[in-house]
Amino acid sequence: MKLIKTVDAVGSVLCHDLTQIIKGVTKDAVFRKGHIVQKEDIPVLLSIGKEHLYVWEADENMLHENDAARILCDLCKNKNMLESPVKEGKIELSADCDGLFKVDSKRLKMVNGFGQMMIAARHGNTPVHKGDKLGGTRIIPLVIEKEKMQAVQKMCGDAPLLQLLPYKLQRAAVLATGSEVFTGRIKDTFTPVIEEKLAEYGVDVIYKQVLGDDPNAVTEAIKYAIEEKGAELVCCTGGMSVDPDDRTPLAIKNTGAEIISYGAPVLPGAMFLLSYYGSKRVPVMGLPGCVMYAKRTIFDLVLPRVLACDAVTAAELAALGEGGLCLNCPVCTYPDCGFGKGW
Repeated sequence: MKLIKTVDAVGSVLCHDLTQIIKGVTKDAVFRKGHIVQKEDIPVLLSIGKEHLYVWEADENMLHENDAARILCDLCKNKNMLESPVKEGKIELSADCDGLFKVDSKRLKMVNGFGQMMIAARHGNTPVHKGDKLGGTRIIPLVIEKEKMQAVQKMCGDAPLLQLLPYKLQRAAVLATGSEVFTGRIKDTFTPVIEEKLAEYGVDVIYKQVLGDDPNAVTEAIKYAIEEKGAELVCCTGGMSVDPDDRTPLAIKNTGAEIISYGAPVLPGAMFLLSYYGSKRVPVMGLPGCVMYAKRTIFDLVLPRVLACDAVTAAELAALGEGGLCLNCPVCTYPDCGFGKGW
C-alpha cells in the first residue's frame, strides 16, 4: 500500500475502514475497506479529517475483491437468476422465478477448498420462490492473484455451479386406494392433502378416483389417467405396506412403469415408491399413509424434483438416509435439514 493525498485519491482502493463520528447521531464506517474512491467522496473524506489515505498500489497481477467476486458470480450464475450490485466485495444471487434449486456439490467444494475465496449457497434439490436468496460470492482478502482466479475458472469449466429449474408439470391425477375408502366405511382424507400440496406448486388435479384393493383396477386407472386424461403425474395414495391387501406397488409395476425404488431411507416415508411410465417418463408415485398426516415426508423431498422434470435416481434416494430423519423441529436451525420451516 501507499500513502497519497486525499484530493488525488479518485479511483484508488482504500486499505481500511474509515469511520465517521457525529455526536449523538452515528459512529460507523463511512467508507469500507476495498471502497473505490469516487470524485464525490473527496469532500466527505476531508470532512472527517482525512487529508491523506492509505490505498493499494496498482498491480497488474492482482485483482480487486469486486472484480474477483464478479468471476465467482459468473461461475455460479445460470438462467433464472438475478444478481445484486457488488457491495464490499460481495455479489448475491436470487431467484427470478419459482423452481427447483440445484447445486453441483462436488465443484462447489473444490472452489471453497481452493483457498482465499468462498461461495455460500443454500441446499440443493430444494424448492425456492421468486426473490429468494440463492447464494453469495466473495474473496477473503482485499486483493487476490489473477493467476489464482484463472486457475479456479479452468478447474470449474463452463457449466455453472448453480441451477434454477422452473416447474414444468401442471396436470396431476390422484388415485386413492383401499377397500375401506372404496366401500365408504371411512372418508377419503388422503386426496385433499395431496391436492393441497400440489396446489402449492400451481399443479391442477385434473383427474381423481377412489379404488379398492384390486391391483388390476388400479393399473387400468393409472393408464387411463395418463393416456386418456393427459395426467403428467400420478399419485397413488395408500396400499403401500407389506400387508396382503396392500397391492398398490404391484398395480404400479403391472403398468410396465420403470420402478426406480420401492422404499426410501426417510422417516416419515419409508414405504415410498417412485416409478416412470412410458416413453414420456410420466412419474407415478406410491405414497405411504404418513403423507396424509405428517407435515413433512419423503413426498416433500421428491415432489419439487419431479415437477421440475429433474430425474430422480435410486442412488439419490439412497443418499437421503443422512438427514432423512425428520424430528419435527418447532424451529429449524442452520444448516437447513431439508424439511425446514421455510417449506
